[in-house]
Amino acid sequence: MISVRPQPVGILPFPAGLLLLPETAEPQPDALAALLRAESQVDVPCEWNFYLEAACDTLQEMPGTFEESDAVRAYNHFVLSGDPAQYAQLVGLLDGPLAAMRDLAAYYHGLNDTLPDVSALDRELRAVALMIAAAQDLEEQKTSVAIGHLAEAFEFARPVSPVFASHVLGQMAQLNSGDSIAITYCREAIDLLADCGNERMRAEAWMHLGQVCQEQAGNSRILLVESAQAYQQALRHGISLEQNQDLYALAQNNIGLAYLAMPMTGSGSSLRSGVAIQSFREALKVYDRERDPDLWVSTQLNLANALQYTHSSHPEENLARAVEIYEDLLSIRQRAMDPVGYARI
Repeated sequence: MISVRPQPVGILPFPAGLLLLPETAEPQPDALAALLRAESQVDVPCEWNFYLEAACDTLQEMPGTFEESDAVRAYNHFVLSGDPAQYAQLVGLLDGPLAAMRDLAAYYHGLNDTLPDVSALDRELRAVALMIAAAQDLEEQKTSVAIGHLAEAFEFARPVSPVFASHVLGQMAQLNSGDSIAITYCREAIDLLADCGNERMRAEAWMHLGQVCQEQAGNSRILLVESAQAYQQALRHGISLEQNQDLYALAQNNIGLAYLAMPMTGSGSSLRSGVAIQSFREALKVYDRERDPDLWVSTQLNLANALQYTHSSHPEENLARAVEIYEDLLSIRQRAMDPVGYARI
């Protein structure tokens, strides 16, 4: 029996996204609400500490032993281990929704070849099942069916778990990346995270909006501006050079590209090109020539292009610096290994 509802399923990456909270001696509505908001700095009963560890990516396995007498604990052990022997022990032991979740976890771990009957699941639990069904659809190249399953999952999750629902919308946006509806999905996903306690999740949602707008922008100044603003919002939500360096560098590089793509006309052109140059330089504080050669090269190339075309009171200095960068890049992009890249430089 699954006594605690709603469950914070689907919020964490799988398999942790399948973990279930056990019943506690006293109801814990405030703690449960905090977990549903993806908060990790919250007081929870000791029985739920494992979930906080999973949220912080420090949980390797369930604490304690696998005990058939404690059905939810035994289920959680199996979720994390994927052990066929544990699954065999749980078959016949669980019933109802918990049995459906057991079989769903078994399918996720590859122990079953077909999706289980999930008619016993409702709300956020049904949404998890539909997400996994969508993954199977994609493996079978049934994209439209997958989108339908995700749309259904969203309707089940939205009333009880907005953070989970935002993740579903993010997947729907990815599957509709070439369509303007993807931008709508990304905007709505951000709205659903208004009360989310996890800054990285909010930042990633802003990043996704920025990328989708940038991919669809073409010559649309409106979408390019929205893209740059979305990346800047991501930076305001906890992404910094000290934390989340990967996202910081990506956001800075993409801000620069968005500004460079705007027509360099009007009084603001010098400001935009200046912002682009600074953004590429910020990204290069993360990308390393030896550790991240491809990213380092592409960002250096972006910087050189920005320096070449920017309007400035000292164009000779900018052009000289651009030439230095191009010459340096020629030592990395060898003619034999990358003739097109070599020719462009």
